Amino acid sequence: MAKLYFYYSAMNAGKSTVLLQSAHNYKERGMTPLLFTAAIDNRMATGKIASRIGIAADAQVFLPDSNLFLEIKDATKSSKIDCILIDEAQFLTEEQVYGLSEVVDKLNIPVLAFGIRTDFKGQLFEGSKALLAWSDKLIELKTVCHCGQKATMVIRIDGEGNPLREGEQVEIGGNSRYVSVCRKHFKEAVVD
Repeated sequence: MAKLYFYYSAMNAGKSTVLLQSAHNYKERGMTPLLFTAAIDNRMATGKIASRIGIAADAQVFLPDSNLFLEIKDATKSSKIDCILIDEAQFLTEEQVYGLSEVVDKLNIPVLAFGIRTDFKGQLFEGSKALLAWSDKLIELKTVCHCGQKATMVIRIDGEGNPLREGEQVEIGGNSRYVSVCRKHFKEAVVD
């Protein structure tokens, strides 16, 4: 029976690497995964899932108004789809997460969504909130804070490395804009 999985973590925990490895495993067994990523994340290129360790794959993009259930249902008309892999799942809307649960329940295709749980203010992203509520299985991928503890939070930094406390929830960036930290160091940098 298909399930909806949410793999979540702070940044630099290997979410894209695990997604790309999963896609490789499906392909190696003669199966067809369908990959999606957020159109807003164009750090490498639009429609590209890339890991910091140097592996990448092409993917379809989703926008806030994309109807993923219909797109996936249409894709099944021309070929067998064995798995859906979603990168940057924090950018999904609640409606899109519901649609992905329909892919699982009505089309019987497993969906593996990978994303960040909280933003730089410690608030849930819309997609992450919905995935935490609707997923069959939650899997935390781990990374470490500079102190050696498990990093569960992300802080946004300016050009000099100072933590930022204000700004829009979504600002695309990598290691030059975000640092993964434990809750203690998040509170010291952002809350206190």
